[in-house]
Amino acid sequence: MSRVFNFSAGPAVLPEPVLRQAADEMLDWQGTGMSVMEMSHRGKEFISIHAEAEANFRELMDIPSSYKVLFMQGGAIGENAIVPMNLIGRTGRADYVLTGDWSKKSAKEAATYGQVHVAATAAASKFTAVPSQSEWKLDPGAAYVHICSNETIGGVQFHWTPDTGSVPLVADMSSDILSRRIDVRKYGLIYAGAQKNMGPSGLTMVIVREDLLGHALAITPSAFNYQLQAEADSMYNTPPTYAIYVAGLVFRHVKKMGGLAAMEAHNLAKANVLYDFLETSSFYRNPIAKEDRSLMNVPFWLNDESHNDAFLKGAEQRGMLQLKGHRSVGGMRASIYNAMPIEGVQALVQYMKEFESRHG
Repeated sequence: MSRVFNFSAGPAVLPEPVLRQAADEMLDWQGTGMSVMEMSHRGKEFISIHAEAEANFRELMDIPSSYKVLFMQGGAIGENAIVPMNLIGRTGRADYVLTGDWSKKSAKEAATYGQVHVAATAAASKFTAVPSQSEWKLDPGAAYVHICSNETIGGVQFHWTPDTGSVPLVADMSSDILSRRIDVRKYGLIYAGAQKNMGPSGLTMVIVREDLLGHALAITPSAFNYQLQAEADSMYNTPPTYAIYVAGLVFRHVKKMGGLAAMEAHNLAKANVLYDFLETSSFYRNPIAKEDRSLMNVPFWLNDESHNDAFLKGAEQRGMLQLKGHRSVGGMRASIYNAMPIEGVQALVQYMKEFESRHG
């Protein structure tokens, strides 16, 4: 069996050692005679899986004891509602910074639960750059300030941490969590769907500062109440057990690879291979501001888009899949998350060069 280079934006490529271990343990986890899929979430076997996953996640992210780690469901789309349901009631209003499609969706959803103020928007640049903080108009009475740290569709990423003063900073890190080092202490809340860098879809990680618990709106469903989930160790309802197990294997793998410092170096090296080539090509283009280019999702367009289908077909024939850009923007997109080896990016660049030489 040969593995392809999977450039999907999510669900995305997972480390092969993780997949192999999960396969080996599918029918019998460590001599229990059970698959993790079959375990009671309250049995000692799964409790040990859950505890190790949280401990390793905390270590990797350097999460202080004053923060709770929650294993939730619903993905980032769910958190677009769950975050305001839990936080916006503190003052009734929140600031949102719009850097692309996902942050726009977040702001739109939050408006159902309180007053949303757009503190900054990248609309003037057609969402090809992160607005300078000098342009932000923050509300000192906001319950929180929300950003999307990496926009998967547009390929725009924050490479700096905003200063929001005493107002808690909330970040959707679905597509770049575990890809680099960050200072959790500068955030009030971080949330991330697992299906980019952590595991299969179905699991959402939430890191929330303890003082932000206990402010949920009365309409908040119990299963989405951060305080209730924290008090129940994320088991107020049945958690996504198998997804937690696989994420735990990923956390263990990332530790073995050298932690987030190693992942950051690995991801920077991969991105540089692709961006350095795009800089030299007149056949392809990437319009994102250099200082805001994503290390996770690299969109690019062929100047002559009549070649798009041929480009995708040729890539697929070479074992490179899921390179078609998001339907809302077209073009191409290479998602190069943690588990994408540098050889995959090198193979893509080699193919891009060959295609340019034939059609340019």
